[in-house]
Amino acid sequence: MADTETLDDLVRRVDPDRWLASRFISDAAARADIIALYGLNYELARVAGGVSNALMGEIRLTWWREAMEEIAAGKPPRKHPNVEALAASKFDPNALAALSEARFTDLDEGPLKDEAAVMAYVDGTAGALAVLAARRLDPSADPHAVKGAARAWGLSGLWRLKQAGRARLPSDWTQADVQRRVEDQLKLARAEVKALPVAAFPAVAPAALARSYVGQRELGELEKKARLTLAVATGRF
Repeated sequence: MADTETLDDLVRRVDPDRWLASRFISDAAARADIIALYGLNYELARVAGGVSNALMGEIRLTWWREAMEEIAAGKPPRKHPNVEALAASKFDPNALAALSEARFTDLDEGPLKDEAAVMAYVDGTAGALAVLAARRLDPSADPHAVKGAARAWGLSGLWRLKQAGRARLPSDWTQADVQRRVEDQLKLARAEVKALPVAAFPAVAPAALARSYVGQRELGELEKKARLTLAVATGRF
């Protein structure tokens, strides 16, 4: 993160889809907290791809986990813009520490072994993130109401990783396999999000783009904005 770059600028650059969905959050304080959460997700997700060995990755993830645990213990936050933003947020720092713990799986060599392992990973990363975001936007949000949407989005992210040369999906999964699973999760999501408070919908809105990432053609920026706007306006995917 450059010295002149704000946390909002960072998330806009590295996680543009979630950033765009956050523009539909009307409460400024809640939006700032969500941006801090997405900033943490970026820091954790990039660890595995930025280290030469697993030990270095463990050190970096442990740094983030301990930073969150220190906040939970009432200690002053470490001098890092994202840590300081999270310390000032309304998130439970213990839940943020759990996000760090879930990322240790990224350091394992080879792909996830089967569908159960994939879903457990997605639930612990994209799923946990969506739950935290949804409940920050509306404390009454039911974690089960975001499950399918988060899984669809998480699966599309794993497919993009594979396309970028970081194979985490089981080696025998084809594009068609991922497409089918994304469609299955979106079908579940359409029923689940009916129970999601309107204010919390931006937490799962990126799932409206999941299908495009595992299809033959990615959407342009205007198309993405249109799909996200329609999803938030209707509460549907």
